[in-house]
Amino acid sequence: MKKLIFSLALLVSIAASAQSDKYTQMMQKNIALLDSAKSIDDLQSLASTFDRIGDAEKTKWLPYYYAALAQTWVGWNPTVQDKDANSAKINAYLAKAEALEKNSELYAVENMSATQQMLVDPQTRWATYGKTAGEALQKGLQADPNNPRLYYLQGMSLFGTPTQFGGGKDKAKPLFEKSVSLYKTAHPEPLAPTWGQQQAEAMLEQCGK
Repeated sequence: MKKLIFSLALLVSIAASAQSDKYTQMMQKNIALLDSAKSIDDLQSLASTFDRIGDAEKTKWLPYYYAALAQTWVGWNPTVQDKDANSAKINAYLAKAEALEKNSELYAVENMSATQQMLVDPQTRWATYGKTAGEALQKGLQADPNNPRLYYLQGMSLFGTPTQFGGGKDKAKPLFEKSVSLYKTAHPEPLAPTWGQQQAEAMLEQCGK
């Protein structure tokens, strides 16, 4: 009887390990595709793929995070006219992820989603979507003050804000410096987000001009 129980436990362990390996391989493959994706069709296809992985796994937030991130890259494309509809898709993926876990990476994407909606009409939307974007950053920094993506996004917000309203290069530069410094000392876990370093370095260079 003990041998039977041991054998069953071993089989369950092997099956779980094989499933974990399959998940890791699928995620690595699609994260690599996301890093190199350029077209809207590719990004939307990847968002759907990550969403399906999340639905199959049921307990992992990262697939939904990457689905939201892929949809976010879609929204930054200037040819995408309906930012509100795109942000609705982002937020739907985020809701799935946040039902499993709330963390600084999800708040970073929440910030970008709200920012995209705010930029449709900054004058009239700043009080709503601008506030939501700012609150997402603050929540993210409370969750993880060493997340370099949050400082990059905070820097981008100040970089795009006129100096008479407290923004500009001089205000943004320290945030980009902080972001780059954190990227250089980061040791992300497998499958964890790594995007943003090149963008932060490019913006720091812009601040020096």
